Amino acid sequence: MIGRTGRVSGRVGPGLVGEVMIEIRGGIEAFYAYPADPGEFIEPGTEVLVVGYDPPRSVHVQPWLSVDLG
Repeated sequence: MIGRTGRVSGRVGPGLVGEVMIEIRGGIEAFYAYPADPGEFIEPGTEVLVVGYDPPRSVHVQPWLSVDLG
């Protein structure tokens, strides 16, 4: 799970159990999400990077900044 990207579908932040959708096993699945930075809010629609995984359905995420190489 660590290193995968996903999209926030339910606000992630301190004191909240957010939700992210991650492509895995040939489909898209929902995971409970927590911010990697404990004070950060991540809004729905934001693309995120998974930096931590607590099996079976929880991930720690941070906003993903894609790089334009062209």
